[in-house]
Amino acid sequence: MGKKEMLRVREELDWLAARSGGLLRGEAVVAFAKNPKTALHSRFEWDDAKASHEYRLWQARELIQTYVTVMASGSKPIRAFVSLRADRKQAGGGYRGIVSVFNDRDLREQLLAEALDEVNHWRDKYRRLQELAPIFAGIDKVAARSRKKKIA
Repeated sequence: MGKKEMLRVREELDWLAARSGGLLRGEAVVAFAKNPKTALHSRFEWDDAKASHEYRLWQARELIQTYVTVMASGSKPIRAFVSLRADRKQAGGGYRGIVSVFNDRDLREQLLAEALDEVNHWRDKYRRLQELAPIFAGIDKVAARSRKKKIA
């Protein structure tokens, strides 16, 4: 999507939010996007057969993410499966068992790198909250250790 189209989509979303008192709802976005003259229209799959298949894939991903496991070293459950970026780049994507990822040095490093990327996106979102500064400092320490390991 080009910058011009992104701007139109943003303007339409802003307009819809303003129209409803600042609360943007999915139902309103889909109803507005049904009009082919809107920029939002092209952001949706309107072929019901394709859309239903994509929705079932989304449901499968949600289902996979609900299963948890307890590892021997911990008592709190964690997700049983994880999707690594390298796997998502392949056609069809996929998930790996978390235990096998933790037991494989390369896969574990991939997971840590992705976790640090995600936490940095989270940091960007909340960077103005000074109350979170101690958490940001902890993230920086983990990232520095990870970089040192890669160099070694």
